[in-house]
Amino acid sequence: MTTAIGFIGLGVMGEPMCRNLAKKSGVPVYGFDRADAPLERLAEAGVKRATTLAELAKTCDVIFMALPSGKHVAAVCEGDDGLLAHADARHTIVDLGTSPVEASRELASASAAIFAKLQPLIATFATDITHCGDVGAGQVVKILNNMVLMETVVALSEALETAKRAGLDPKVVFETLAKGSADSFALRNHGMKAMLPGNFPERAFSTEYARKDISYALDLARSVNIQLQGAELADKMLGQAIDAGDGDLYWPVIARVLETSRT
Repeated sequence: MTTAIGFIGLGVMGEPMCRNLAKKSGVPVYGFDRADAPLERLAEAGVKRATTLAELAKTCDVIFMALPSGKHVAAVCEGDDGLLAHADARHTIVDLGTSPVEASRELASASAAIFAKLQPLIATFATDITHCGDVGAGQVVKILNNMVLMETVVALSEALETAKRAGLDPKVVFETLAKGSADSFALRNHGMKAMLPGNFPERAFSTEYARKDISYALDLARSVNIQLQGAELADKMLGQAIDAGDGDLYWPVIARVLETSRT
């Protein structure tokens, strides 16, 4: 039985997840982050502040992490004062972010039985929960999901700029695509809500983070001896957007790469 929950990483994704856990889990929730602002906001939902990883491990038996990358996960978990140094057999540590598959497997010692324990907690902030297999399988699926999404946004960027140069109304084009076989989550959300209005805020999933995710897909492909040309193109466009100074902006800003290629 879970007696208390810890949550490390209270950024764009982590803060609402932590808030839902505090409201719906029925057990105390403790937050840990370098920034004060999210902890102050979460205090209103009953989230208590942990000042050190040692305190978090002492208080909580289940600890979630929503960190930007595998490097951040390793930095939190490893070392003489890392999370694992304070963990023991009673702890379950859950990486909610996107990390390299091998890194997850190296850090993990979970099983299907652990998943059964975690599922009610994950259900406080997620739906359609799937156990994909042994340790690392979930990371593979998540990496591939993000890869397909990013490749789709590349295609939408190409369609958007081609439509503009052909003299068509981009809004009409996207609305028509959404009624046909080109419809997708990416079109209805990234395309219509970000790319059409040119809305690429900073406090969202950034181009830097997106390129980190596509790099995991390319690393995975190399490990199984396959070349992913679509992922390589997405990586190239993300890199071009970063070089243009848009690394901190919401990642569908890659549409600007084609806009600025006009001659």
